[in-house]
Parts: sequence; structure tokens; C-alpha cells
Amino acid sequence: MLLSADSGKSEHAAPRLKLNLRLLHGDVVAMGPGKADLLDFIVKTGSISQAGREMGMSYRRAWVLVDEMNHCFKKPLVITSKGGAVGGGARLSELGEQVLAHYRKMATAAADVALAYVGVFEALMADDKEAPTGE
Repeated sequence: MLLSADSGKSEHAAPRLKLNLRLLHGDVVAMGPGKADLLDFIVKTGSISQAGREMGMSYRRAWVLVDEMNHCFKKPLVITSKGGAVGGGARLSELGEQVLAHYRKMATAAADVALAYVGVFEALMADDKEAPTGE
């Protein structure tokens, strides 16, 4: 999540803030921005493979991420049904819906708080002509 504040001052480039909130369970990322997006696509498509394709990842990668999430919480976040003549599917469990909603609320709250501080840093940053180029 890339955030910036535009104060209208011309002598400074508006500082930008990049937030990446990740909820860890041991050393495993139980929930982060990519996993939350994957859950959103599972809701949208009803399929782990289609959700992965929409995000530009393989079915295996999508399945590994779902498996990690399912093992990090008390109950699975994603429930799958076996294929057959009509094909299988995937949906969020009640816990999955709760975790996704809480994660999104937490990310929004963190972004709101962080954005409130960007102006403080803007006042402390060098003018554009003095800023390092990164080379």
C-alpha cells in the first residue's frame, strides 16, 4: 500500500510511505496483502486456480498460499469441494470472511495513522534539488 500526502508545497516532493502489514504465525506469514488479495479473488471466482490466474500465479503457488493460511488459523479460511462433472470450487469459511475483514480494517487503520505522520516527515526532508538521486 503506497501512500502519499500532497501539502501543495512546491519546494518539496511529497513524501511517500509504503506500508506492508504482515501478520506472522511463527515464521510464516499468516496474512498479508497478497494473501488478502488471493482471498478476495477466491470470493470473486469461486476457484483457487482461477484466483491464482487472475493474480498471475500458478495454481500450485495459489494452493501453497491457501494451505499456509489454513494451517495458521484455528480452522481453515478456505473450504474446497472436489471436482467432478460440474467441477470443484472454493469459498471462504466464516472464519476466512472474519479474518479477511479484520485484516482489511487493520490495514486501513494503519494507513490512516501513518498518513497522518507523512506531513511531519515532509517538513524534515531535503528540498528536491538537495535530495539524493539513488545512484
